Amino acid sequence: MIQIVPAIDIIGGRCVRLSQGDFSRETSYETTPVEMASRFLENGFKSLHVVDLEGAKNGKPANLRSLRELASLGDIKIEWGGGIKTRQDLEAAFEAGASSVVFGTLAVRNPVLFKSFLEEYGPDKITLGADVRGTKVAVGGWMETSDVELSSLISSFLPGLSNVIVTEISRDGMFSGSNPEFFRGLMAGFPGVVFTASGGIGSIPDIEALDNALVPRVIVGKALYEGKIKLEDLALWSRRG
Repeated sequence: MIQIVPAIDIIGGRCVRLSQGDFSRETSYETTPVEMASRFLENGFKSLHVVDLEGAKNGKPANLRSLRELASLGDIKIEWGGGIKTRQDLEAAFEAGASSVVFGTLAVRNPVLFKSFLEEYGPDKITLGADVRGTKVAVGGWMETSDVELSSLISSFLPGLSNVIVTEISRDGMFSGSNPEFFRGLMAGFPGVVFTASGGIGSIPDIEALDNALVPRVIVGKALYEGKIKLEDLALWSRRG
């Protein structure tokens, strides 16, 4: 059964969501990150995917205070990403309460450093976050599309890499559903990697489609904030989240 991981994206300490990674198409919500996380906890979820969008855009963590507040809630695993470029940034994220740290841009632009983090901290603490347009990986908070192919990026960190989050940028925030066949191909090509699908989830059938394709994990964000999916409807999966 697929694991559902609720998402919290943060700018200026506020919960926000973007459409297709476009910062000019930002939707802000009155609910604070802590309030939203508390709702997830109350409904049985134990893991959160949290992105410091401000940090991702500017290349330096900007919302570690929010991370500390989320970690203070107690029994919760936080996978945290956004703007972490140095060992100091990484250590600060762990000290603030991150259970694991997601790297995207750094893995593309400085693969040697990313690999050293992976070797030092282990695959349970270091996750590759690949935001893709087609098969090419985007960097810099999704603002720039690199020439790096997703499959090549994953291959370059094997063996050693075991967790990869793949966000389909064209689908993100659009409620258009994910692409199960895309993830089937990734899982067939990299059987030792645990893939998390992200982008496009807008309904329970969207989740079921990925579940039927045996995708291990899925991130759900904007659909929860805008009532497309209700937390109580996810009770079937929450014990795994």
